[in-house]
Amino acid sequence: MQNPLMQTIEALAKEKGIEPETIITAIEDAVLTASRKYYKTNENLKTRFNQETGQVDLFATKHIVVDVADPATEISLKEAQELYGDEAEVDMEIEFPKRTDVLGRIAAQTAKQVIFQKVREAERENIFAEYNDRVGEVINSTVKRFENGDLIVEIGRVEAVLPRKEQSRAESYTPGERIRAVIKGVNRSAKGPQILLSRTDPALLIKLFEQEVPEIYDGTVMIRGAVREAGDRAKVAVFSRERDVDPVGACVGMKGTRVQAIIRELRGEKIDIVEWSDDAVVFVTNALSPAKVQRVTIVDDGERVMEVVVEDKQLSLAIGKKGQNVRLAAKLTGWRIDIKSEEEKRKEVEEQFGALGGDAGGDEPPAEDAGVESEPGVDEPGAEAASADEASIEVASADESNIEAVSADEANVEAEETPAEMETEKS
Repeated sequence: MQNPLMQTIEALAKEKGIEPETIITAIEDAVLTASRKYYKTNENLKTRFNQETGQVDLFATKHIVVDVADPATEISLKEAQELYGDEAEVDMEIEFPKRTDVLGRIAAQTAKQVIFQKVREAERENIFAEYNDRVGEVINSTVKRFENGDLIVEIGRVEAVLPRKEQSRAESYTPGERIRAVIKGVNRSAKGPQILLSRTDPALLIKLFEQEVPEIYDGTVMIRGAVREAGDRAKVAVFSRERDVDPVGACVGMKGTRVQAIIRELRGEKIDIVEWSDDAVVFVTNALSPAKVQRVTIVDDGERVMEVVVEDKQLSLAIGKKGQNVRLAAKLTGWRIDIKSEEEKRKEVEEQFGALGGDAGGDEPPAEDAGVESEPGVDEPGAEAASADEASIEVASADESNIEAVSADEANVEAEETPAEMETEKS
């Protein structure tokens, strides 16, 4: 029949998910630590767990040498042969039993702490080894409690933490609620739960699509990129390996059943599914969905800058709420996108043409100075003649004015004489 201590060890090992040998080693180390504190010698102490009796045996080992230099750890060949006969030889080790029932309460308390520490370390190492290879995997968990905004959940027998920054602002939870989250990382040295979960990582969105869309699971449709602003909006770029398969339609499903299941899991987060293209212009056009793009121009290929022109009524839709749509499109495509309406683009072109026209007019010399280069303080030939001609023109203009005035007077005279002549004719 198995002794009670061994039964307890096996039950504890099953509960913690570790091997019984790990707990036995922890017990041996605990008794060894307590014995060294009690005896306070330089002896080479060793412990061995006896599974039949459930006791931990303590020994002081000594090395057989010809000349003894340290009596605490060495024994002469002559003394060893007196104890064990001719079988004792040089370089062998002899074990001398020591009592453990004299360790006392302090030593027992120390042993207890060492056992707990060793078991805890073994449990953490086991959890790290199990979950470190599962980073990026979506798992089911149950909400257990709240700690300073962080969410502590249970994954089977293990606790994990969902930090506040990894929670979607559109979500709220209650104890006992089941949620799905992606394993973001495993911390080996954490004091609390060492498995870190996330509900905002794009990997969660990708894994949900793999679970809901058979074409993605079997590799017919590929997800080439996914970006999220958790709780508000997400964009997913998909690509089909087969010409007859519509990647967007496969992800949406019949009457939107597939994508709606994912939206419900993400608590109403809007998802834009766009078709991926190796042509950057086409990809950016698709990524700005649901806005309709008029034209796309690559401004700087090296810096990856594009200018997109949309209709005036499509401008707000293309930009999105607080710039969300264009921001997600830029993250998805890897291009910096500058969106302008047709009216803004037209005004910009007009200003550019106006600036070009103004520069051209400013470069031409004035009409009277054209072809003439002058220096200050030097009289130009022909200047006096030109002044005389201008004076003649002014005189002629004055004469013409006088002639016009005389003509006006003659017209007045004729107008005055006409009524008199009419009266003479009547008489």
